Amino acid sequence: MNITLKALLKSPWVFHLSTGSCNNCDIEILDCLTPRYDIERFGMLLAPSIKHADILLVTGSCNRKSVVRLKRLYEQAPQPCLIVAIGECTMSRGIFIHSYNCPLPLDKIVPVNAYIPGCPPKPEAIISGAVKLIQKIKGTL
Repeated sequence: MNITLKALLKSPWVFHLSTGSCNNCDIEILDCLTPRYDIERFGMLLAPSIKHADILLVTGSCNRKSVVRLKRLYEQAPQPCLIVAIGECTMSRGIFIHSYNCPLPLDKIVPVNAYIPGCPPKPEAIISGAVKLIQKIKGTL
C-alpha cells in the first residue's frame, strides 16, 4: 500500500486556488472552516503552500493567465495530488462559456478527481464531496 495515500486518508491538507472567480465559491470554502460546519473534524486543514497540500481545491473559470499558474502549481504539488473542481465556473465555465478569455474547462487542463456542482455550492456539498473523495481513495486501496 502506498504510504502517501495512507497518510492522505487520515489528515488531508487542502490548498485553495481561485482562478478568476466571483468569490462566492471562495466564501463557501471559508465557511467550511467555521465552527458551524467544522471541516477540521475530518482532519482537513488549509495548507499554507501547495508543497504541503494533498488536495487542490480550484474555484472559478480558468482564464488564459491562470492556466499557466495552475499548471505550475500542479507540477509543484507532491504526488499524488487530488484536484477538486468547485462550482459551475470551474466545471463548465458557467456564464463565461462564450468568453474569449476562458478557453477551456478545468478538466481539459489538469486531471480532476471530484466535481462539486453549484453556484455557489453549499458548505455541506463541499464537505460531502471531500468525504466521498476520501472514500473513493479507500476503495482503490
